Amino acid sequence: MQLIFALLMGVFIGGAAGYLGTLMLSQRMALVAGPLGHLTLPGVALAFIFGFDVSLGAFPFVILGVIVIWLFEMKTGLPMEALTAIVFASGVAITFLFLPEEQTVPALIGDVSQISLSVTAITLVLSLLILLATKIIYSRMVLASISEDLAKVEGMDLKKDNLVYLVCIALMVALGVRIVGSLMTAALVAIPACTSRNLSKTLVQYAYRGLIAGSLACSLGILGTNFTGIPVGPLIIIVSTLFFLISLIFKK
Repeated sequence: MQLIFALLMGVFIGGAAGYLGTLMLSQRMALVAGPLGHLTLPGVALAFIFGFDVSLGAFPFVILGVIVIWLFEMKTGLPMEALTAIVFASGVAITFLFLPEEQTVPALIGDVSQISLSVTAITLVLSLLILLATKIIYSRMVLASISEDLAKVEGMDLKKDNLVYLVCIALMVALGVRIVGSLMTAALVAIPACTSRNLSKTLVQYAYRGLIAGSLACSLGILGTNFTGIPVGPLIIIVSTLFFLISLIFKK
């Protein structure tokens, strides 16, 4: 039963990460998930100490970080990447003041050994919400990346879309920490998107092939962990990287 729960979680998290990752790659923000993954560490550490789910612990901290970054961006006009670096470095520094040494590895590379039905159900719902919200803002964000002035002429509320976009990234990072840990969340969204770009000719193909690549990588990585005992996070990323290398052969 644990394996079924883990596979369901992997398919949905991987699919949502791959789909969102295609938008993040087009916005040149694929690496932002990495610093935000580090920002989850205080919540992950608290989850290990007090015995609750790591995604539940990660989410408040990454949401707080996203809101702070969003406010700082509006106030200072500094690039989002620079503000993210400032916020995540502070979170990492705080974490290692109290994270138990024996829990460091699971926090950094993921763990799917203890998953309940309720955690799986919540994960599936949140993954679907990420997919739906990303689909709604996808074309508007792409247009804004091409011409912000044109997007404003079309009547788009760019601040609202950016906030929704950042919340989707925050949710994705909080969920991704469960399966790949806080070190590799950027790879979870970036590699399937790069694979999809190699295989796609249209924007629609690009988005949905990213979803498929992410789901396959996570499910195969979790299955591999069950049979080999290799930690789940590194194995998922290795499988995803293999997909990317194979996609180079068929690059369009």
